[in-house]
Amino acid sequence: MPDKPKKSQTKEQEQPTTRIAFTSALPAVVEELIGRTGNRGEVTQVRARVLEGRDKNKIIRRNVKGPVRVKDILMLRETEIEARRLTQSRRA
Repeated sequence: MPDKPKKSQTKEQEQPTTRIAFTSALPAVVEELIGRTGNRGEVTQVRARVLEGRDKNKIIRRNVKGPVRVKDILMLRETEIEARRLTQSRRA
């Protein structure tokens, strides 16, 4: 009796074709930490200089969630919209 071929030999090995699409982002370097914002202070407002693209060398105010330091590089999806200024007055 001839041996039956194994299932793994009869089926073609199919590799899933997954494509990863990244959105374009522009690098910006953090120049100054302005302050903390958010309900619990979990967001840091920074001033960053855009390094590439149409708005190269533009300084923009952005809110950043997570740890951030001066000279860190942020990858910005857009460079046209700025964050609102922090209000410095606090009610006592």
